[in-house]
Amino acid sequence: MTERVQVQATIPEGEETIEERHVGAMWDLEQKLDQPMDEEANKLKHSYREKGISMWMLLRLSFQSLGIVYGDLGTSPLYVFYNTFPNGIDDSEDVIGALSLIIYSLFLIPLIKYVFIVCKANDNGQGGTLAIYSLLCRHAKVKLIPNQQRSDENLTTYSRTVSVEGSFAARTKKWLESKHWRKRGLLVVVLLGTCMMIGDGILTPAISVLSATGGIKVSSPKMSSDIVVLVSIIILVGLFSMQHYGTDKVGWLFAPIVFIWFVFIGATGIYNICKHDPSVLKAFSPTYIYLYFKRRGRDGWISLGGILLCITGTEALYADIAYFPLLAIQLAFTFFVFPCLLLSYCGQAAYLVKHKEHYKDAFYASIPDSVYWPMFVVATGAAIVGSQATISGTYSIIKQAVSHGCFPRVKIVHTSKKFLGQIYCPDINWILMLGCIAVTASFKNQSQIGNAYGTAVVLVMLATTLLMVLTMLLVWRCHWILVLIFAVLSLVVELTYFSAVIFKINEGGWVPLIIAAISLLVMSVWHYATVKKYEFEMHSKVSMSWILGLGPSLGLVRVPGIGLVYTELASGVPHIFSHFITNLPAIHSVVVFVCVKYLPVYTVPEEERFLVKRIGPKTFRMFRCIARYGYKDLHRKDDDFENKLFDSLVSFIRMETMMEPNSNSSTYSSVYSVNHTQNLGEELIHNNHNGNDNNNNMDMFSSMVDYSVSSTLDTIGPADSPHNRLSFSQNNTVEEEEEDESEFLKTCKDSGVVHIMGNTVVKARQGSWYPKKIAIDYVYAFLAKVCRENSVILHVPHETLLNVGQVFYV
Repeated sequence: MTERVQVQATIPEGEETIEERHVGAMWDLEQKLDQPMDEEANKLKHSYREKGISMWMLLRLSFQSLGIVYGDLGTSPLYVFYNTFPNGIDDSEDVIGALSLIIYSLFLIPLIKYVFIVCKANDNGQGGTLAIYSLLCRHAKVKLIPNQQRSDENLTTYSRTVSVEGSFAARTKKWLESKHWRKRGLLVVVLLGTCMMIGDGILTPAISVLSATGGIKVSSPKMSSDIVVLVSIIILVGLFSMQHYGTDKVGWLFAPIVFIWFVFIGATGIYNICKHDPSVLKAFSPTYIYLYFKRRGRDGWISLGGILLCITGTEALYADIAYFPLLAIQLAFTFFVFPCLLLSYCGQAAYLVKHKEHYKDAFYASIPDSVYWPMFVVATGAAIVGSQATISGTYSIIKQAVSHGCFPRVKIVHTSKKFLGQIYCPDINWILMLGCIAVTASFKNQSQIGNAYGTAVVLVMLATTLLMVLTMLLVWRCHWILVLIFAVLSLVVELTYFSAVIFKINEGGWVPLIIAAISLLVMSVWHYATVKKYEFEMHSKVSMSWILGLGPSLGLVRVPGIGLVYTELASGVPHIFSHFITNLPAIHSVVVFVCVKYLPVYTVPEEERFLVKRIGPKTFRMFRCIARYGYKDLHRKDDDFENKLFDSLVSFIRMETMMEPNSNSSTYSSVYSVNHTQNLGEELIHNNHNGNDNNNNMDMFSSMVDYSVSSTLDTIGPADSPHNRLSFSQNNTVEEEEEDESEFLKTCKDSGVVHIMGNTVVKARQGSWYPKKIAIDYVYAFLAKVCRENSVILHVPHETLLNVGQVFYV
């Protein structure tokens, strides 16, 4: 009977454990590096920021942003007045009051709140509720998957401010972290906003295209509504079929259309104001808002659900800021989009004052006959573009949700080598298309779709406001009075609109609630199972003493090649490894535990992507490699992942050998960035040769290298095996030792690389309550079956993949 020998490496009393020292490594390094290195790190930390852009390039990008960012907001004039007065107009003064509400809604929400405040709360150019959540995760420990390491905070893209102890920001941080339900509540708010944005991705194309094609009936009143719906569906199918070309090409195609659209509606607005009733400009006085509600009462309050549609597309604007510089978006809106929209609404109001009977088709009826058909063609094109803004935004938030473990893994295609934020999701694209067709064919009119649309929009805005309050406190560290002013003004406007859309839930407003409920169920179940799987990995991980106890008495055989064992753990040895050895007592000559970790940052630079650490003494040939990605990097095609990982191991060995000349100790080390520390290692070796104090040098390097833990451990497997020649002579030079281990790694790589992955099946425990059984055994099981495998995402060759199965009960 084989006896397992356990060899425990002792750690002096008062010393940190290996893992604790690994976590604190980067913090110590930052304190001990000299001033020149601090300046260099500072440059690196700000290298991601927008570099100087010429005025010509800024204008060019502002023009291109019209096709991606503002199409949705720009097509609102097609349907706002119809949804505001679905039962007709009784008094021309009502039109003035509605126009005044539209003017101040556009001024307060899109212009002031979003373009100049919320858009600044971007995560290095990435917008949306999940981008704000990433910012908050960096400034407070609110992430429910606790795989953060101290070394992550030293990434050049991990930009954050440290709260001063006792400050209002510090107290807010402590309050948020103190209760687990508060972290869950924050995530629910984030997911709710995300789900409503997905609902926008379905409703926006439906209402925009249907409203535009409705112009056919204005010219031909006898035409059947079914023909208009059929034309709308054909246009929608064409729109979604174009998405695979990428937003860069689509943007250049659409930007001229939107530019012409804004010029047309602005010019038509001026024409209608001058021809029909210039007195509508008195609506710029807020007095008419008060008179509007006083005159109409409850009906005026309910009509806010239609006026709300004038600011639809604002949430898509925030989600799409990743595609263009913020300054370009601000210039385009302030000096072009905003004035054209005001002119368009004022022109329609001037026409309706004189022709109240045309409330159903105010936009097309107000167009001069000479430009009617050109305007119809441009309106249809603009409606298609308007849909593009929300579709592009939906892709972005889905990608962010996947990286946060809140959405099943889907295929992400990067459509531009120049702009990494431009992506395409085939699976999501076709789901959105089917949803749009279903909504268009079911409702067949703008009014009910508009009610549904308004519900989705106002809920996204409320979620954004709540997250912005936390961002202003924790990230920007604003004075609480400024935060209070922002919160009160935003909530008063948005809750007022929300109270109005509640009355229209039974008139179509239930649609986004159903879409959001389904999306929230998918996200919640997926995230719950992801968290539980991680907790299972943490609780069942193998202790370091078990690894140190691996000896010849176990009967283990070292086979040629490299074994890459994938795990979600950033520390410790995964349970699948012991499960694998228990059933098959053989391991590869070199074993690397690979953790692919997604951080709450927008990107991780290539040179900082891999964190390499040796596990056990050198004779074990075991390493840990943590590959770190941001949500902007997620699913970028990385066919060279295996080669880059191997290069990082070789670089690690080179640096480690330089730091330990003429040593044969069984050492395992931790390095946060091989390329970043290699020059420092060479400098220390140079200082040693010049007779400098070695103790000082080693003290400077202690934050990068864990001190040795020596033990008389036996080699695993036969010592005379060519693939188990795992020790070096004491008389070897640094170069010979480095070359020896590097050559050994190359030999093992040539022998073959095997990817070992855990295939964990999650099931509900016996006796679990019924909803939990449905969620885990059916919903999650279905999602896990249809989503992309990790092996596909990491581009693991199928012929070298080895799955280790295990069942986990929650």
